[in-house]
Amino acid sequence: MRFERFEDIVVWQKAKNLAIAIYGSFQDSRDFGFRDQILKASVSVMNNVAEGFERKTNNDFKHFLFIAKGSCGEVRSMVLLAKDLGTIDNKSFETLYNATIEISKMLSGLIKKL
Repeated sequence: MRFERFEDIVVWQKAKNLAIAIYGSFQDSRDFGFRDQILKASVSVMNNVAEGFERKTNNDFKHFLFIAKGSCGEVRSMVLLAKDLGTIDNKSFETLYNATIEISKMLSGLIKKL
């Protein structure tokens, strides 16, 4: 598998869309600690894919994909908490939760290919 730029990697594109959705869902949250943490974790997914790719070795790329996968799990955990706290509605929860599952599976697949 050969990518010219990290922007060509579908899982990076999906992670970017997740970060945008997270920002939209939590931008008005007054729980600043929670908001800041979920925003940072969501951006971490896409940034670690990009950083690993730019390192230009499969071992480094794989290492950063594992970090991205961990951040994706953190986002999923926080989305579950937000649902239980009533911070997000069921539709937003389903969208965000399903996106984290899909991204996590894609990261696992990419790790296996490397």
